Amino acid sequence: MDGWIILIILAALILFVIGIYNSLVRLRVQVRNAWSQIDVQLKRRHDLIPNLVEVVKDYMGYEQETLQKVIQARSSAMNATNIGDKAQKEGMLTGALKSLFALSENYPDLKANQNVAKLQEELTSTENKISFSRQFYNDSVMAFNIKCQTFPANMIANMFNFTREEFFKVAEEERAPVKVDLR
Repeated sequence: MDGWIILIILAALILFVIGIYNSLVRLRVQVRNAWSQIDVQLKRRHDLIPNLVEVVKDYMGYEQETLQKVIQARSSAMNATNIGDKAQKEGMLTGALKSLFALSENYPDLKANQNVAKLQEELTSTENKISFSRQFYNDSVMAFNIKCQTFPANMIANMFNFTREEFFKVAEEERAPVKVDLR
């Protein structure tokens, strides 16, 4: 009889460990899926930028420096390797695009161009999707990290080398307040 009780306790313990392990795997896969959703939207954004620069450059002949900054920021963002680096470089790209859009206000012909308006609308839509994807990713990372750090899941996480994931943080450039000049 004692052997059966020990066997039942051992089986319950094994099932408990399997349950925690599977929940950690499920959360890790969710984090990776959420990151891939961000990556898809960033790729879309990177694909739209050359079209925008091409349309805008004829109108903004004197603003080549701004266009170069957008192109360099895009290239830098595309070459980022880890999440923290990618977040920082994408923030720089966002700042460069904001400068480009702000300068485009000085060109009435450019503002009236339907191609530019359509590209700006697509970029705005993509920015919104990136924002939603980033929120989902960070929520997924939070759930995974909490699971990895709370008892008893932390013991299983350490045993099977589950490591905490990195949040997609907003770059300092994006935290700065927007300056509005109504003069």
